[in-house]
Amino acid sequence: MPYPTRRTVLLAALGLPISLLAAALATGFWLAGVAWVAFVGGVLLLDVFIALKPHLAISPAVPNAIGMGQEREISFAFAFDGPGSPRNAEVTLDTGPILKSLPPRQTVALASGKALARFTLQPLRRGEGELRKLWVRWSGPLGLGWVQREENIARTVPIVPNVQTVKDEAMRLFRRDAPVGMRLQLHNGDGGSEFYALRDFQSGMDRRTMDWKQSARHGMLLAKEFQAEQNQHIVVALDTGRLMSAPLGGQPRLDRALHAMLLLAYVGLKLGDRIGLFAFDERPKLRSGTVAGASAFPLLQRLAARLDYSTAETNFTLGLSQLAGDLEHRSIVVIFTDFSDATSAELMLENVGRLLRRHLVIFVVFRDEELEAMANREPQTPEDVSRAVIADAMLRERDVVIERLRRLGVQIVDAPVDEISANLLKTYFAVKRRDRF
Repeated sequence: MPYPTRRTVLLAALGLPISLLAAALATGFWLAGVAWVAFVGGVLLLDVFIALKPHLAISPAVPNAIGMGQEREISFAFAFDGPGSPRNAEVTLDTGPILKSLPPRQTVALASGKALARFTLQPLRRGEGELRKLWVRWSGPLGLGWVQREENIARTVPIVPNVQTVKDEAMRLFRRDAPVGMRLQLHNGDGGSEFYALRDFQSGMDRRTMDWKQSARHGMLLAKEFQAEQNQHIVVALDTGRLMSAPLGGQPRLDRALHAMLLLAYVGLKLGDRIGLFAFDERPKLRSGTVAGASAFPLLQRLAARLDYSTAETNFTLGLSQLAGDLEHRSIVVIFTDFSDATSAELMLENVGRLLRRHLVIFVVFRDEELEAMANREPQTPEDVSRAVIADAMLRERDVVIERLRRLGVQIVDAPVDEISANLLKTYFAVKRRDRF
């Protein structure tokens, strides 16, 4: 789309004083201003014609994903082919609401018709970032006319939890909490090995089972213990409804659940387990099926980024019954959710009970320390008393539901937000040690 530059407008504006001066000298000379404007317009058309001659090719380099708290660079290669290539071009990138582009606009110098524009992308929150459009404009050789091109990029960039943070925390918790046999299994990168664990060497045991290296390291005789390969299916069910979008400790509950899920997935994949992701609010939103191998972790990252915040109420009957129908193998089902009233809790309990007929269920509950503080705070006003009574009632109802889940046979992970991941991995390791499957 061609249009005049500021230089053209200023030159054309000079026609007004020229017309006034000419008319003051002689009435017939007022046409001089009109002629000047027409001359500027003609030169403008020539300038635009020259600017339109070269063909522009744009090649974007888009990152696969961006971690929260990180910055990633995106670049666009420009190549003008043909006579009349410009010396400079202005570039503007249009991103969606959850991505920020820096700088908003930039000017690039072209050498032999080629240039590279670089933008820094800053994620504002987790989700599916959008790269919508790219605007490029350049002027003709006289600088009188702009030529603008609009390029539809139509790319999405998953904004995921900080993966490096996830991996570092996963390895730290694994080294701290996992049994010796699991640590060796992960170290060797062989989740499908028949090696199970190390145990104290006892009199009468086959000396060929003795692990001399680990015995020297630990200062005691240790023997290798073997078992048949029994890798497990783990399905993480994420409630993405209204309550899980509410903040807890400055972050949405859903983001905290996704962080813990990725920790579990990273360790589970390394140990040879199959990991699946299921998400639901008023209806199922995501059903990934189970994947295996460390190379599957980026897929789970991208799926996690697709889970947006919702204002819908959670339908436990539809969501959990769909999940039960999808599971073809006996599995460890890890449920991240929240509940607000007795009715929703009752529906949740009923459907969790159906899952327990065939699967082992781990229920993850975020302890609301703000609500606990409200219930325990010494009241100063009648409003404080009302808030404390309501908070205490909600906590009591929550404790009743958790106790009923325990009686059903559900494994409960109930901890403050900063301890959820560590406690979830402890429960996972305990299940694998007991060899429940």
